[in-house]
Amino acid sequence: MKAEQDEDLLEEDSPQENGAETNQYSSVSPPSSPVAQDEPFSTYFEDKVAIPDNVSQMFSFRKLWAFTGPGFLMSIAYLDPGNIESDLQSGAKAGYKLLWILLGATIIGLLLQRLAARLGVVTGMHLAEVCNRQYSTVPRIMLWVMVELAIIGSDMQEVIGCAIALNLLSVGRIPLWAGVLITITDTFVFLFLDKYGLRKLEAFFGFLITVMALSFGYEYVVAAPDQTELLKGMFIPYCAGCGSVQLEQAVGIVGAVIMPHNIYLHSALVKSRDIDRKNKNEVKEANKYYFIEATIALFISFLINVFVVAVFAEAFYGKTNNDMNQKCNETGLLPKDLFPHNNETLQVDIYKGGIVLGCIFGPAALYIWAIGILAAGQSSTMTGTYSGQFVMEGFLNLRWSRFARVLLTRSIAITPTLLVAIFQDVKHLTGMNDFLNVLQSMQLPFALIPILTFTSMKSIMNDFANGMVWKISGGIVILVVCAINMYFVVVYVTALHSVLLYVLAALLSLAYLCFVGYLAWHCLVALGVSCLDFGSRVSNPPAMLIEEHSEYDS
Repeated sequence: MKAEQDEDLLEEDSPQENGAETNQYSSVSPPSSPVAQDEPFSTYFEDKVAIPDNVSQMFSFRKLWAFTGPGFLMSIAYLDPGNIESDLQSGAKAGYKLLWILLGATIIGLLLQRLAARLGVVTGMHLAEVCNRQYSTVPRIMLWVMVELAIIGSDMQEVIGCAIALNLLSVGRIPLWAGVLITITDTFVFLFLDKYGLRKLEAFFGFLITVMALSFGYEYVVAAPDQTELLKGMFIPYCAGCGSVQLEQAVGIVGAVIMPHNIYLHSALVKSRDIDRKNKNEVKEANKYYFIEATIALFISFLINVFVVAVFAEAFYGKTNNDMNQKCNETGLLPKDLFPHNNETLQVDIYKGGIVLGCIFGPAALYIWAIGILAAGQSSTMTGTYSGQFVMEGFLNLRWSRFARVLLTRSIAITPTLLVAIFQDVKHLTGMNDFLNVLQSMQLPFALIPILTFTSMKSIMNDFANGMVWKISGGIVILVVCAINMYFVVVYVTALHSVLLYVLAALLSLAYLCFVGYLAWHCLVALGVSCLDFGSRVSNPPAMLIEEHSEYDS
């Protein structure tokens, strides 16, 4: 096998070739600088965190603390406004019955994040950079476009969440269109904070997660949900009396939790620690601590999501519009015509949810809810900015300043959102979240298939390549997740009731499935299905010696 020859070649080569270091644990060269840099270029990796090297015990809290940061930044994608809306819809429509879906989706997300972190640690490159080296030009550009769409969709959800939060905090004095414009300023705040160093920035993200935990935790305590029903819903995989509404919501949970650009993000964030990739023990240790950190971070994000589901399950499940009108009229908080006057099941979103929380639990609950949503939106815009930067640099070898990158992404995200905010109402603004969740669900194969492909290739990962159990289980998980999200897309499209849209969707689906099939073919070859190996670039990739460490890894 060529892969074995490549591995032998790496083992036989001396550690230095023409004065350049080689890395026996990765046969793919780390990225070189696309253009000569006359001036220092600010990146997330310009100051790497040192790892204590005088700790001999099997587990060290000092080392865990040194590795803590990337996992928590990654976990913010599990707490963005799109996820919060999915949580409250789950509680309002199904009570506690879908908590086990949320738990399962979070565990699957953790396993996928493990693959992303391992790729970054072992190769010294993030997923977009590996894609750049392994796929030909046309598929690489198509992948970049798809991931950019996911990032822009996530950014739009952040804009919507922040605009609604500002509207609630100001008791309607800040209109939605003004809230959308205000979100432009948060990009400049982010660029300002970025100058203070990596650890301080990570600490700020930790502060935002703490704000979310306290805000939604307060709602949880005030709502006092039934703990027995909550535990039953979390650990018993059954949904008694559920119908199509609950099924669609279950699919929506998976689509909201597992986000494509987050895989690219995490594979890049782990490069921020000073790890000697030529030392197998250090690489193995880094993989261990990153997995522990990611587990802790996603456990905290899971608890916050549970808080939201439980609050809305306790307060809104089974309630009707008339019930809410009667309750809110007593407090005087209900805006005119927010809920229709009928006995249909209550429909809530981020905006309506905050209003109703104020009606039931008092004005403090409304303001604290809005603070939590604002923290979720602010944190997600920052991680989205990093994702966009890494993806653009990796796929295109194009290094923009972070200011230009933020300005481009935010401009694309704000334009349609602002138009809806000006000419429509909050109902249409929050309704955009459904479309954006569908958009991001469609992009999932373009992150999940490449990450399984490359972490299964011994020529890239060497001793750290996926074993047979991970290959099979990873393949099954990705197949199930993609199938679930395709169902979500089909349900959304069929609800549009437009023949023209059906025809357009069919044509786009054909092109979409062809591209997914292309990626799946490469993946199957990498997983060892040799009968399909008739020209796949990933089957026998060249073992490229490392010429020199670039500014990414310096």
